[in-house]
Amino acid sequence: MLFLLHESASGLGLLEVVEADDVASGVEEAMLAQSDFSRFARMVRLKAFAPFSSAEHALENANAVSEGAITDYLREFVEANLPSAGHKSASKKSKSAAEAATAVQLGVHDQKTAQALHDAIGASTGVAINADARSAELLRGVRCHFERLIDGLKAGDLAKAQLGLAHSYSRSKVKFNVNRSETGILNSIALLDTLDKDINTFAMRVREWYSWHFPELVKIAPDNIQYARLVRVVRNKADLSEESLPAIKAVVMDEAVAQDILDAARSSMGTDISEVDLVNIDGFSGRVVELAEYRTSLQAYLASKMGAVAPNLGALLGDTVAARLIAHAGSLTNLAKYPASTVQILGAEKALFRALKTKGKTPKYGLLYHSTFIGRAKLKNKGRISRYLANKCSIASRVDCFSDHATDVFGRMLRDQVDERLKFYDTGAAPRKNTDVMQAAIAEAEAVADAMDVGAAAADDEDDDDDDTDGDEPMAATPVAAAAPAAATPASKKKKDKSAKKAAKAAKADADVKTPKSSKKDKKRSREEEGGKSAKKSSSKKSKKAAVVA
Repeated sequence: MLFLLHESASGLGLLEVVEADDVASGVEEAMLAQSDFSRFARMVRLKAFAPFSSAEHALENANAVSEGAITDYLREFVEANLPSAGHKSASKKSKSAAEAATAVQLGVHDQKTAQALHDAIGASTGVAINADARSAELLRGVRCHFERLIDGLKAGDLAKAQLGLAHSYSRSKVKFNVNRSETGILNSIALLDTLDKDINTFAMRVREWYSWHFPELVKIAPDNIQYARLVRVVRNKADLSEESLPAIKAVVMDEAVAQDILDAARSSMGTDISEVDLVNIDGFSGRVVELAEYRTSLQAYLASKMGAVAPNLGALLGDTVAARLIAHAGSLTNLAKYPASTVQILGAEKALFRALKTKGKTPKYGLLYHSTFIGRAKLKNKGRISRYLANKCSIASRVDCFSDHATDVFGRMLRDQVDERLKFYDTGAAPRKNTDVMQAAIAEAEAVADAMDVGAAAADDEDDDDDDTDGDEPMAATPVAAAAPAAATPASKKKKDKSAKKAAKAAKADADVKTPKSSKKDKKRSREEEGGKSAKKSSSKKSKKAAVVA
């Protein structure tokens, strides 16, 4: 006996398979039977249906299904409507124990839900729960005709429920995405790489185009962005004069270079150019300059995002290299899960698998090659410093991922350790021990965290005081009220209480400082006296209670 569990957007449905020979064979007749509702209705009939009470209820069930879990509502529905394994097989003694154990089967959509249901109710009820091909074929037909199998559903109700549930589910996934703060980093570093390629391509096009008119400018201004700005200033070389020197100097920031440009324009061997060509070259150069300026602002945005998401990794490697590591791993959480050996060759996967296939030398570094530490190391030490740097990157990423306060203390300490290791490879100077460095970093990080907590608490107190004073202000100040003495507001009382507490603490501290330490005998005597007083108090309380009872 086979049952099917179908989770729709409107509710849960339990269906019983009456005859499924065509479906079990998997031939074309099965597909024809599913496409024809009259034939499919003779094969499958509805046993129970439990609608969702609200959209939130449907969303909760959809989230559980996506994660391979089951809700209490689903478990209770299956337990209440699904017969146990020995329901029909107990009356037939001819069946074996194995047949009785598998007499009742439940087919579901995916394997995760089947495993979760088996752990919840399969052991107690003896029902075999699976997600095989036969159940998938039958559930495909149920999805097609589910709206017609339910008597209470009207045409279009299921489609509306599916649309609303899809919107709610997508909104919840976007809202509660743990990696949403890293989306800006992933997109900005990808856009930076694209902008670098585009700016270089466009700048080379500007050079090639304008060199027909002024070829000597290429050697005088080697920088691409500076060349594009000079094209907009110079335009037609025949119009250059001494009056153009201040504008050229503002671009190149050097008076001698500006004079060289003017001299080269007077003796240039380039051809003349029309005004239409100059307009197009000027417009294209302006676009290149705008892209370069936007790239600068995007780099600043990336630095701010890295300071908020991964400050330690950014302080260790630099914002660009750290962002590339996070983007290649997919998220900061994934990067924190990687071991140091994986971080070391992250970005060199092709070279690694090629070396493993050909039994050659494996790569020593991947994206870490762009770090300044690898460039500063000697050739024989590049592999060693790469391995050491990967260890520190793994520590920094885990601190950024799991710490409560965003500080770059550990990143700066780890960077100093890498510098000391470079000096050790070059000069032999012994670096500090890792335990000492980490203890200093932890102490400094705790101090920074305490300062941040104190600042947040002070800001909250100021906000509370402002709210209290705003709520206690009178609607209109009359002359009599102005002449009368001011009443004590709750805010002023709070301030007085705070000042009184501070004064009491200060007085107590002064008293502790001024009074000498008592001897052990005096302390013991005072404790005995306090114990006697407390005993007297307790006995007096008991006598009072006895008197009240009497």
